[in-house]
Amino acid sequence: MLEMLDQLETRALAELGAAADPAAIEAWRIAYLGANGRLKSAMAGLKDVPKDQKPAVGQRLNTVKQKLEEAFNARKGDAAAAPAPPSERIDMTEPGLIDTSTIGRRHIITRVRDELVEVFARMGFDVADGPELEDDEHNFIKLNIPDGHPARDPIDNFYVDDPRRFTKPRMLRSQTSTVQIRVMDAAVAAGGGRLAGPIKVVAPGRVYRPDTVDATHSFMFHQIEGLYIDRGVTMTDLKTTLFQFARAYFGREAEVRLRPSFFPFTEPSAEFDMRIQLREDQPVRWMELGGCGMVDPAVLEACGIDPEEWTGFAFGFGIERLAMGKYAIPDIRLLFENDVRFLGQL
Repeated sequence: MLEMLDQLETRALAELGAAADPAAIEAWRIAYLGANGRLKSAMAGLKDVPKDQKPAVGQRLNTVKQKLEEAFNARKGDAAAAPAPPSERIDMTEPGLIDTSTIGRRHIITRVRDELVEVFARMGFDVADGPELEDDEHNFIKLNIPDGHPARDPIDNFYVDDPRRFTKPRMLRSQTSTVQIRVMDAAVAAGGGRLAGPIKVVAPGRVYRPDTVDATHSFMFHQIEGLYIDRGVTMTDLKTTLFQFARAYFGREAEVRLRPSFFPFTEPSAEFDMRIQLREDQPVRWMELGGCGMVDPAVLEACGIDPEEWTGFAFGFGIERLAMGKYAIPDIRLLFENDVRFLGQL
């Protein structure tokens, strides 16, 4: 133990003498005198020294500690008094340099949202919005989702009010379809109780569902809702609108299709799919982008619109799905992790 302390002292003093700058001196202090330093480790070994040798070893430990601390304080004082080398001096009058590579940019979701709005604006759609904290009437009742419907289950919604205690509980909206109800209600109110003219809007925004997070699902995501109400609107108008949108946004080579489906607020209903290759090592496959269909007459009547005079279509797309399809993003979680390496690529 005494021989080890002699070697520790010799090596420590040699390394301290070789320290060339304050940073190196501080690194030496941490290595030898710090809470987890070598001297502390040596002191911990005192318990293993035979009882008859402990006084001599303890005295030597104190001597080594005192010598190292004195040497450190001396070197620290010399380093503080020494002038900084000319190469390390900074001219404070020099103008700053801007690293343009670190300037931020709009998030990919924001950019895709604006791109979608711009495409639909060229088709004559205005932009509408609505609250994210919704009520039972707009999220369910007027969308033809009655009491007892499975879509109302608390396991599928983020309720703010307990649905077992409140007749009209509030919740975080589960779809941007709530905005189409508010738009129709406002249009009827503005017409004095009847719809006075066509409605043509898109409504982008956040929605919330307690889904299990995986490569294609999240509990919070973004949708863009579309609604067109006019006299004589048919399924052909819906199909034409969606196909024109797909080729305007993804390119003329985009392969899209409509699949029959069911939604409470549209009849007939369809899923809108597109062939997408998310990664080079994966095959091209059909990916669901959203749902669509003709607005159910019951929804029109709930908003005070005569379904014998007016018809319309609605659609809702996941903005993340559209972003993943356009930019070949394989995992939705990348859009929310805020990894600057990923964000800097887009």
